[in-house]
Amino acid sequence: MTTSADQTDQLTERVRAAFESKSPLKLTGGGTKAFLGEQVKGDTLDVTGHTGVVNYEPGELVMTARAGTPLSELEAVLEAEGQMLAFEPPHYGDNATLGGTIVSGVSGPARPFTGAARDFVLGTRIINGQGQALRFGGEVMKNVAGYDLSRLMAGAYGTLGVLLDISLKVLPLPRTQITRVFEHGPSEALTQISDWQRKPWPITGAYWEDGKTYLRLAGATSPVESACEKLGGETLDDDKPFWRDVREQQRPFFSNADKPLWRLSLPPAAPMLDIDGDCVIDWGGAQRWLASDIDAVALRRIVKDEGGHASVYRGDASPRFHPIGESMLALQQRLKRSMDPAGILNPGRIYPEL
Repeated sequence: MTTSADQTDQLTERVRAAFESKSPLKLTGGGTKAFLGEQVKGDTLDVTGHTGVVNYEPGELVMTARAGTPLSELEAVLEAEGQMLAFEPPHYGDNATLGGTIVSGVSGPARPFTGAARDFVLGTRIINGQGQALRFGGEVMKNVAGYDLSRLMAGAYGTLGVLLDISLKVLPLPRTQITRVFEHGPSEALTQISDWQRKPWPITGAYWEDGKTYLRLAGATSPVESACEKLGGETLDDDKPFWRDVREQQRPFFSNADKPLWRLSLPPAAPMLDIDGDCVIDWGGAQRWLASDIDAVALRRIVKDEGGHASVYRGDASPRFHPIGESMLALQQRLKRSMDPAGILNPGRIYPEL
């Protein structure tokens, strides 16, 4: 029987050997988020065998689990205790793992209202690019001085270290959840959502698609019902499948395989952009999905002028991530060298220079 210590030793030895031979490693887990970012060339380092819940304290709202643990397994353990991962992580497939979720930094519809994946990371144990097992942070909120290296792992796509364990803050499941539906055009939806968010209402989702705005409220029963009385609109019956489909990109909009799917990150108050293509609005306007054949350079220029950035989620457009400036790239390169001096961990996954 292979123990957790054995798995850690095996992974550490693989990374150490790769460092000594300067051989690139392609980090893999469940593979459900492999389409995000650029493809990596290198020897495969599979972390899916490193699984299991290390520690779970429902009373403290803290869970520590190994990176290869299936996301569905963790959510089942939490649900049994009336708790959840509040950033509502997308799975994008049955094999989603905790590690893949954190390294890709993905969050679901609740993200602008409850926080992003990185906001719930309390600590991590990783293997750096020299094959050294290191621990950052812990299992309490305030325990880090200087750089919060544990949270840097969120969205690093495995370029800074091989995740072993992750400690997360979890939250109670809401007692009540209601979704109201309204007839709006896209610009009207943005204006209305902005107005709603200034109210002291327990909003946890704001999505627009095909002429309809969906506003989700969740929390204690009394404030949810009170807000719904003031809002008006129609109630969406059995709304959980709807928000699951939004989270997992299984709404009809996302089935269009003929055009690249772009993720536009914008200030919520940014106007609708004059771009040829189909669009839906999530995160109350801060995240917009665009299916369009528009030239990548032209699109990114338009989005940048509005204070945002554009990344390719699906399709052949390249580069997949929005280019960054020289000063930011230099900072990221210094960070990469400090964690992975030989540049062997997922090289080029985000940018060719990393």
